[in-house]
Amino acid sequence: MLSRTLCASTLLSALARAAPAPQVPGYTDADFPISDVPDSIEPIPSSFGRDLQVPAIETSASSAYPRVSSDLTGQTSHGPYFGTPTATGAIMADTTLAQSISPHPPNPTATYYNAEGVLLNPALAPYVPNGGLGTNGTEPRYQVESDFDFESIALGLYQEWIELDLFNNGLAVFSESDFLAAGLTAEDRAYISFMAHQESGHATLLTNMLGEAAPVQCTYNYPYTTVREFIDFNQKLTRWGESGVWGFLAHLDSREVANLLSQSIATEARQQMSFRQMLGLHPMPVWFETGIPQSWQWTYLAPYISSCPMNQTRLAWQNFPGLIIANQPNPNRFSPNDTTPYEIVGNRTSDPSISDIPNDESCVNVNVTGYSCGPAIARNRSEPLSFPGKLVNLTWESPGMPVGPNNSYVTSTAAGAPTYVAWVAQLNLTYTPLTVTGNNTGYTYQPASEVYQGDPALNGTAFVALTDSDPYLTPFNLSMINPHVVALGVYQAG
Repeated sequence: MLSRTLCASTLLSALARAAPAPQVPGYTDADFPISDVPDSIEPIPSSFGRDLQVPAIETSASSAYPRVSSDLTGQTSHGPYFGTPTATGAIMADTTLAQSISPHPPNPTATYYNAEGVLLNPALAPYVPNGGLGTNGTEPRYQVESDFDFESIALGLYQEWIELDLFNNGLAVFSESDFLAAGLTAEDRAYISFMAHQESGHATLLTNMLGEAAPVQCTYNYPYTTVREFIDFNQKLTRWGESGVWGFLAHLDSREVANLLSQSIATEARQQMSFRQMLGLHPMPVWFETGIPQSWQWTYLAPYISSCPMNQTRLAWQNFPGLIIANQPNPNRFSPNDTTPYEIVGNRTSDPSISDIPNDESCVNVNVTGYSCGPAIARNRSEPLSFPGKLVNLTWESPGMPVGPNNSYVTSTAAGAPTYVAWVAQLNLTYTPLTVTGNNTGYTYQPASEVYQGDPALNGTAFVALTDSDPYLTPFNLSMINPHVVALGVYQAG
């Protein structure tokens, strides 16, 4: 989980009959028999009548389990919360065993090693190798099995609820012409609407795994004022929604719950990629998706929840102070290096970049390869959003600020003075020195780190934290960084 340098390359190839075969360095003996490529795509269909008759029977779906919400949002009011919180802080256990979790050596039972590639233990049954969890014939129980499970899935449900509301809200507040101006058609709007339908299913799944104490839908306070900002916020929100689940999925006590949750988060990953495409960003500029701790996801999510119903189930996760990237790259510019300070809609960590910039500085309607950021399957930028060695200016909040539903949670940190900037991207945790320049302000430089050769670690929508030290951690135990975190932010590296 250590890192080196940043570089990016894209291979574009075209296949045409009678043209030389594509040459890929180091890749040999690629020839294989193929049929001739047709000379022409003519004729092109010009009339579209009824299909031919095919055998069919009348059929109907059986009665399915009801959803916990309709396709549309249950709560429709939006905006900040102005009331007085009736409860304050994260939910706490009656007894806490320690102030922090100490590092330990590997589990003494983790000794399996197979040098020969043969079966070393008796098989459970024909074609069933020894080992695995939940493979002994016991009936699956699709419910949480611990406090850790409950709090993790409850956090995931808070995420599903905001996505259900968010996707519908953008469709409701922006007109057809607003979407067209951003290069998005009626089919794109239908696609976003379908994603909202997906969220009603995800919310139902997680509600059923939690039971009667499952959190319900809240009201929200969104930062966007244009379609481009709506899409940008969506791609950020689905990024930390997905990464939060990857962070806790393998730690769940219930393997059955983890099984179903992985099948829903796979859809979340596709949503995040789709919103990047709508924003004219490369859809998947990384080799591995990042996992983050639950308290990180809750820190990113909570500021956008204004209020929840009375007696709403509360969460146990920490809310860290917010970290703002003062020179956050603006994906709406054809030259992101020309981004001026604080080109973001507000002061929350995942607020989108402003899209209301002069037309002659915008990439939205530019029809030039390398400079356009209109919706597309994939985009390559001649000038990247960020690069190794770039100066990154930072400002951060002090702890003690009310956030989240009904302003009833409070930001906190157990860390000392900030000394490092931790970049969490793909499989890597990379530290760079922080230079403090004033009261809650400072700077660092974007690291040149790779996961493997040719894979720049810091790309796409990444995560950044201020820390008081630089503990060596890996994806599976990343949550142990939490006692050292001063503030959290999101960095749009590409």
